Amino acid sequence: MPQKQKSKSWAELKQAGNECFKTGQYGDANNLYSQAIKELEKSTARLSHSKKNPEDLAILYSNRAAAYLKDGNCAECVKDCNMSLELSQFNVKSLLRRAAAYEALERYRLAYIDYKTALQIDCNIAAAHDGTNRMTKALTEADGLSWREKLPPIPTVPLSVREKLTQKATATSPQPNPTPQQNGTKQTNKPAPSDKDMKKGQVLKEEGNALVKKGEHKKAIEKYSQSIKLNPNEITTYTNRALCYLSVKQYRDAVRDCDEALMIDSSNIKALYRRAQAHKELKDIKTCVDDLNNLLKVEPKNLAALKLLQEVQKKK
Repeated sequence: MPQKQKSKSWAELKQAGNECFKTGQYGDANNLYSQAIKELEKSTARLSHSKKNPEDLAILYSNRAAAYLKDGNCAECVKDCNMSLELSQFNVKSLLRRAAAYEALERYRLAYIDYKTALQIDCNIAAAHDGTNRMTKALTEADGLSWREKLPPIPTVPLSVREKLTQKATATSPQPNPTPQQNGTKQTNKPAPSDKDMKKGQVLKEEGNALVKKGEHKKAIEKYSQSIKLNPNEITTYTNRALCYLSVKQYRDAVRDCDEALMIDSSNIKALYRRAQAHKELKDIKTCVDDLNNLLKVEPKNLAALKLLQEVQKKK
């Protein structure tokens, strides 16, 4: 008689699902994650409440959501992310996957909420910054300047949760070495500001913008500095202040502000261009060229960058 084949554990099924996902076999990955969910639910049903670990199940739902998203099944992706977030509140991957699904379904307000919630947990997530910018543009086009008034409330992530998730992320992910383009700066997790501070910071930033238009760069720097104290996660405040520092010939300060902006979004065009301008004035031509080449990888036809690159290469 043939031996009965031993059924796979949920962990083995999950691993097999991960392998299929890596090779682009999203349908097979989906099936394996579904089997893993069933197996884990069966085994946890036998455990006492104190021994149950909802995080494993949350990860499986989040993984299956990723497979649904890749297959274009956004409605099922949202359902699985909802399940994952019920089991493990503020799971960043589930928030980002649900945001992407909402965006594809053109439910821009809900996508914006998820992207902003993810940024409260870790302000260095480039995908969440990019998503927030896209949603801001789409919502402004749809609802006009009053679009924020139509948003559902953004959940506040408690500080204790942020610290726990940040520690976990730091423990599980390898720390990248700083690249020469970053001038050795290290990524820092800045605390998420309150809604009140964000609004005050926005007002101060707009006052700074008005001063720039009048050519009052030193006064604008003061306004931007006050704004950054209230909201250190707003990328455009750093790039705007860098522009002012360039105007008043404080080139090292301009570099520092661009470094800060690039820690939030490593491919920010304005930060790369303004840092290149500052490096040019500081006679650091090699780093200037590096910044311009990085910019042109993102936006190959950027005329200002091409012109500046041509100019500095003549000086080499």
